[in-house]
Amino acid sequence: MAEEASTNDTELEEKLTEVERERDEYLNDLKRVAADFENYRKRVARDQEGMVARAHERLVQELLPVLDDLERALEAAAQHEEAKLEEGVRLVHRELVEALTREGLVEVETEGQFDPHVHEALLSQPSEQEDGSVIEVLQKGYRLGDRVLRPARVVVSQGE
Repeated sequence: MAEEASTNDTELEEKLTEVERERDEYLNDLKRVAADFENYRKRVARDQEGMVARAHERLVQELLPVLDDLERALEAAAQHEEAKLEEGVRLVHRELVEALTREGLVEVETEGQFDPHVHEALLSQPSEQEDGSVIEVLQKGYRLGDRVLRPARVVVSQGE
């Protein structure tokens, strides 16, 4: 009986040693996976920061010619050349609109019925147009992709 107990103790010790070895392997694997995940998380954050920086850089590069044209328009204004000033301001406006359009900016449609998703009603007043129609735009609204950056501020018809 003593031999049996000693054999069982030896087997249990061997099993315990084996289980502890497996536990240590799993713990090391888990630590490796945790370290890999942390490195991945840091790399993704770094990549995302780089993408944002490149996007800002591209937008600024698009706007630099607008800045140059605005400076030329201000120089013309200093020389009191009204025709050149107006032409310069129109050029700046056109280039800015083109740059923003290339970035995906779209003007919110204001024809037709009031839409609370893209319009902000500042006033409502009686008119000959159908009730709920947009009759005047006080400030243009814009979308960037499918998001409304700024709703169009409008006057809405109350009907007659």
